[in-house]
Amino acid sequence: MTFKFVEGVKADVTADIVYMMCPMHLLKLEEMMKTLEPGKVLEIMTDYDGALEDIPAWCRKTGNEFIGMEEMDDYYKFYVKKKPANGK
Repeated sequence: MTFKFVEGVKADVTADIVYMMCPMHLLKLEEMMKTLEPGKVLEIMTDYDGALEDIPAWCRKTGNEFIGMEEMDDYYKFYVKKKPANGK
């Protein structure tokens, strides 16, 4: 698996789910994306290692853009851009 590392991404909304158990990273991602306007960026902070595969896979499945991730000392930051309203 190849990781897409980024730095300095400006998020419009942040979801801090560090210390929450699986499958909260996907449930919170789904919930937050419903409230986000198309083109806006969500930052998800989690310490769950499974998110390394789950979040990019969720983006591929739903058509949202996985911008990348940052690895911090105790957690990860994932950046997801909501797809346009027309799905393109």
